[in-house]
Amino acid sequence: MRVILLCAGYATRLYPLTENHPKPLLAVGNKPILEWILDRITKISGVKGVYVVTNHKFSGHFEKWTKALKYPWAVEIIDDGTVSNDDRLGAIGDLNFVLQKKKISAEDLLIVAGDNFFDFDLEEFIRIARSHRPHGAIAVYDVKDKILASQYGLVRTAANGKILEFLEKPKNPPTTLASCGLYWLPAEIRVFLDRYLASGNNPDQPGHYMCWLSEQDSLFAIPLKGRWLDIGDRDSYDKANKLFREFQPQHTLEKEKK
Repeated sequence: MRVILLCAGYATRLYPLTENHPKPLLAVGNKPILEWILDRITKISGVKGVYVVTNHKFSGHFEKWTKALKYPWAVEIIDDGTVSNDDRLGAIGDLNFVLQKKKISAEDLLIVAGDNFFDFDLEEFIRIARSHRPHGAIAVYDVKDKILASQYGLVRTAANGKILEFLEKPKNPPTTLASCGLYWLPAEIRVFLDRYLASGNNPDQPGHYMCWLSEQDSLFAIPLKGRWLDIGDRDSYDKANKLFREFQPQHTLEKEKK
């Protein structure tokens, strides 16, 4: 399995914090957002490669950051060549860029948005996702509040978890299951990505592709327990730091037991 971390955005809603610094490398507590994600990925077996796709403006920041990393696998930085919000490839465009550049075809993919802050069990997510093979799966989180749910991309599912509908920030949410920016795509459905892009579909937000994929083939939602934040603005960034302070004592205790 290959892991692709989507980090090519320009995070204009977080200016001035991200005007000259990439959002995934902003510190939450004692380390960058990306390192919290990578720590979770270390729990997964069978990872063959980890790629961080970013833009040309911030590629140097990521290259410098990788020099001090110590993980079971190398973290490779992929520069998509863009320099501003106006010429960005979009998340799906970046995903395809990595697959083409690294010549990845018949392999499973774990795709994670680089602005996620969570303490989900990724190993459990992958285990359940694989049970749906040859279909793909996405992680969802129950925000348990319809007012809050109206701020997210939501999914409506059948009893078996099959996704019936995607809803983008609906005013009157019929569900509180939010998509988490965490996707598992088995090798068998790689052909759908090529077909999606060849048809001129939106290459920007992953949700566009996932919605299309759910209509072309079965796609399943896997509810994850724990804590999750999509760090999109200053308020959510501040909440992430507050969340870190809340679970830091437990995190410290776990490290002391090792």
